[in-house]
Amino acid sequence: MRKPLIGVLPLYDEQKESYWMLPAYMKALEEAGAIPVMLPLTVDQANLEQIATGMDGLLFTGGHDVDPSLYGQERLEQCGISIHERDEMEKKLFQLALAVDLPLLGICRGIQIFNVLLGGTLYQDLPSQLKSQLKHIQKPPYATPSHEVEVQRKSSLYRIVGKNRLAVNSYHHQAIDILAPGCKVMATAKDGIIEAIEHPAYRYLVAVQWHPEFSYVVDNVSKKIFKSFVEAAS
Repeated sequence: MRKPLIGVLPLYDEQKESYWMLPAYMKALEEAGAIPVMLPLTVDQANLEQIATGMDGLLFTGGHDVDPSLYGQERLEQCGISIHERDEMEKKLFQLALAVDLPLLGICRGIQIFNVLLGGTLYQDLPSQLKSQLKHIQKPPYATPSHEVEVQRKSSLYRIVGKNRLAVNSYHHQAIDILAPGCKVMATAKDGIIEAIEHPAYRYLVAVQWHPEFSYVVDNVSKKIFKSFVEAAS
């Protein structure tokens, strides 16, 4: 039986000028029944077109901050480093993927770039822009839950996990501010931060703010998220 190929967006180390990958992304996808393939960091249109038509799904990973210019804002001092080539690659590849209705899963930065590319905005820095008692930037071990999220009962996430409350880990200083048109909120934290979204117009466009790749080894809910994505790509 053929396993689906999942293209995994690369992480980038600007100091070493190198691509790299967290094994957890790859292992979670493998365990769910897919063959993960780390993509090159490229903005070549022909290459991206072949990726969009050659892969069965795409995983948009965590990483550097999205450039605020993509959502019409000036960069705040608290905003982190952005990688222009990655922003451009994801912008082009996302549009190509939507055109062929490729299953898409976004994690951390992934939910942020999805929201931006669909017309929404971000908090550039939660600690300075939104006062909250929740720990959105937790310390290791990262598989340990940091706070709870409430899941909307009519959402795809509820159908996937079968629960209306989840204990999730958290490691981010940016988050969705204005939700993109067409997107629907699937889960929120107690402080109002949007923790998961979907876009019903597409076959599978799901994104979460937390890190199921860290927790899938000990958390059945995280396994279900990866499994649902792989099934959509099969």
